[in-house]
Amino acid sequence: MDFLYLDHIGMEYDTEGKKLISIKDVSFSVKKNEFVSLIGPSGCGKSSIIKMLLGLIKPTRGSIYMNGRKLGENEERISVVFQNPALFPWLDVKKNIEVALEPFIKDPDRREEIALKYIKIVGIDGFEEAYPKELSGGMKQRVSIARALATSPELLLLDEPFVGLDVFSAQAIREELLDLWGSPDLPPNTVLMVTHNVDEAVQMSDRIIVLSARPSTVLGEMRIELPRPRNTRSDDFYKTVDDVVKLMSSA
Repeated sequence: MDFLYLDHIGMEYDTEGKKLISIKDVSFSVKKNEFVSLIGPSGCGKSSIIKMLLGLIKPTRGSIYMNGRKLGENEERISVVFQNPALFPWLDVKKNIEVALEPFIKDPDRREEIALKYIKIVGIDGFEEAYPKELSGGMKQRVSIARALATSPELLLLDEPFVGLDVFSAQAIREELLDLWGSPDLPPNTVLMVTHNVDEAVQMSDRIIVLSARPSTVLGEMRIELPRPRNTRSDDFYKTVDDVVKLMSSA
């Protein structure tokens, strides 16, 4: 059974009395323990799909299922890392992580213990009492990742989380996230990432779902068979990137 299934979803927006169809008809699935990337041109509804999965908006047609039930019927534990780290500027690093745990854990000592654990895991120990304004872009995104993982999510959503980072920080955090995903003792088990970066999708994903331009449909999907860890300078890597680009251009 699929862990996550989007069943013929569509999305329309009312704009000044006119209907704008963002997503025409999109279906795809994600299996447990799978890393899937969603890629497509700007405006095709990728971020709208993230918002649907978070329960912020509802599709105007179709349904989303998680663990065999409609999304929202269970208490799903879903975390997200956005392009913007969205940290509370008045809270230090530790408190920014602890605040995500408050709905689940009442014991403040336990919240602190978990926050410190993930601060160490993402490599920002020593900065527990630093405020966001004192951190680099890469460090802020590490805090955001620690906050997302601290709740032990069943599903981790990544909404272009590396786009605002320099090349070296982005690559380092990609590799660290892959290490976490590959560890059986740590979350996340299942990841859905939205990205414009084909190289990034090929480096990180088991499968890539390609969406068309608005109003979007699924152009196709590609399973990435390259062995991990992936050599991003190999001929096979470049060929796989080219194959994804060709699929994106097939509409």
